[in-house]
Amino acid sequence: MPNRLTVEIAGLKLTNPTILAAGILGLTATTLAEAIRQGAGAVVTKSISLKPQPGYNNPAIVQINNYGLLNAIGLPNPGAKHYAQEIHELKKTKPNAPIIASVFGYTQKEYAQTAEILTKAGADATELNISCPHVEKTGSEIGQNPKLTAEVIKHVRNRTTKPVIAKLTPNITNIIETAEAATKAGADAITATNTIRAMAIDIETQQPILANKIGGLSGPAIKPVAIRCVYEIYETVNTPIIGCGGITNWQDAIEFILAGASAIQIGTAIATQGLGIFKSITSGIDTYMRRKDFRSIKEIVGQAHHC
Repeated sequence: MPNRLTVEIAGLKLTNPTILAAGILGLTATTLAEAIRQGAGAVVTKSISLKPQPGYNNPAIVQINNYGLLNAIGLPNPGAKHYAQEIHELKKTKPNAPIIASVFGYTQKEYAQTAEILTKAGADATELNISCPHVEKTGSEIGQNPKLTAEVIKHVRNRTTKPVIAKLTPNITNIIETAEAATKAGADAITATNTIRAMAIDIETQQPILANKIGGLSGPAIKPVAIRCVYEIYETVNTPIIGCGGITNWQDAIEFILAGASAIQIGTAIATQGLGIFKSITSGIDTYMRRKDFRSIKEIVGQAHHC
């Protein structure tokens, strides 16, 4: 991969700026390894908690026309101790991309313990899921409160020396306050953003479609919101940003980078385009940079702010 595509975020070195988003094919070492083989510059695991969690009943996912996916899966996972074995297996393959463990908890202590277990197992960094919109007493209930956000980050910082990334929620009046709190608390990078709180109703049954009634909307519909969040955070804090939300092609990726993202995460688009999307987007970014005569991703990060 050309050197102009390499990026470094919070000490993590990526051969290209594309990252597998949390919750997408990230439950096993095999699927994470395949994402890397298919061109992902880094991978984020499924969100993992200290103890196993079963998740919600079906229906848990619904397609919303051409706008994206609405899901309320409930963060099912096998628990940190069990998932640590998947990270062990993945590290044995000597992947040429960082492994980022997505973690969540119901207390600051649970976040910290889970992060400690997974980084000791070999994860290169931790992404704190303080933004899931459909699980009570965790996720966005923490991320909507700058004070709670800071407390979680501080607890995790005390239990691991690996980079800590805060994944922020768009379901908030002022995302800048949360970004500032996360940075002051010691976050090494920020992911912006997670899904948007939403729902769908079946007009024939006259009932909410999701078993949980309310879920998180992802996909193309949320891209303008995510772009705005990245843009605002970049203007306010001096912390690397990973853009996430509705990216389906290289043009979307460039838009996020121009807004201020140093790298981008891809999630929902994998459902329709497959893992080949990583190479497709990377190739498009490379062609754009050569056409514009840029020698490094750094040269275009935040360029939309200099008009």
